[in-house]
Amino acid sequence: MKRLTPAQLVGDPLSRRQFLKAAGGLGLTAAGIGLLQACGANPASPTATAAKLEMTTIRLTETISICAAPIYVAEDFLKAEGFTNIQYVKAVGPGLTVDTLANGTSDLTVQFSGPSILYVDAGKPITMLAGIHVGCFELFGTAGITNIGDLKGRSVGISQLGGVDHVFMSSMLANVGLNPNTDVNWITLTLDQRMQLFAANKIDALLAFPPQVQELRAQNIGHAVVNSMMDAPWSQYFCCMATFSQDFVRKNPVATKAALRALLNATDATALHPEQAAKLMVDKGYATNYDYALQAMKDIPYNRWRQYNPEDTIRFYSLLLHGVGMVKNTPDEIIQQGTDWRFLNELKTEMPALPTPQASSS
Repeated sequence: MKRLTPAQLVGDPLSRRQFLKAAGGLGLTAAGIGLLQACGANPASPTATAAKLEMTTIRLTETISICAAPIYVAEDFLKAEGFTNIQYVKAVGPGLTVDTLANGTSDLTVQFSGPSILYVDAGKPITMLAGIHVGCFELFGTAGITNIGDLKGRSVGISQLGGVDHVFMSSMLANVGLNPNTDVNWITLTLDQRMQLFAANKIDALLAFPPQVQELRAQNIGHAVVNSMMDAPWSQYFCCMATFSQDFVRKNPVATKAALRALLNATDATALHPEQAAKLMVDKGYATNYDYALQAMKDIPYNRWRQYNPEDTIRFYSLLLHGVGMVKNTPDEIIQQGTDWRFLNELKTEMPALPTPQASSS
């Protein structure tokens, strides 16, 4: 299976030898130099620590939504950071990807912010370190659904109670004054069942994630009621977060920062070169339709991790979920127990800003 190199991914023409020579005396990796040069930026000061990684093996959890493309794009960036054994772990069973962090079988993943808050509230040993992208999901409704309030008394298809779609939908309902525990009828279905019943108008709404968003659009099934990539307040907060095992962060601070830097570089690369990121997703077998993957890469705002404060996201969703009884802890307690922004704050200073790609017109 063909894999793009860091230089190919960021579109840099220099050889690896030239990369490393340019990086001499600096903490930047060859991949990082290539990424910055591709954007016309010139690093002027060291940005990475010279400390040795505590470990060179790292385990990342696969995720079914292609919005998490940076976790796969990150493979070569992780190698450039000094990780020599990079493993992708499959989540087993109906749970969320953060289950693998909580049970010790993985070190990091890209996980939706809302459900992770429930895990922190339950005392699971996970730590959110940074926002990866804003929005990706869309609420699709049938003809009778024109706004979130119209869902009162209606049927909404979800994967499972406590699942990604259920938690985000609960937040959206709470935001307009509806009680997700009593005001809608949750119908638990497989993904295929949700898509089929929605197309047949047998359920009133569903929350779709890439590539289902692109599929519904292309087939003109239903209509978008809320687009989290464009519509406030959802477009103002991170959808997916870089989430690590609490134990990994505690024991391996140097490796944690290096892994987060690789993931953020991969996020930049995905924003700057969506065509190559989409191709990589197809080549690796994480996406089957290149056109859908490419549209997702273009639509999703991957370029906000420097500008937006991830703590605002956790506070926003925690407050909504606390208000409807889905979490017991206050937003401040969730932030204290389940986040650590030290590495992100350092990397924001050390990693030069990149040009903002033009937003997709679709």
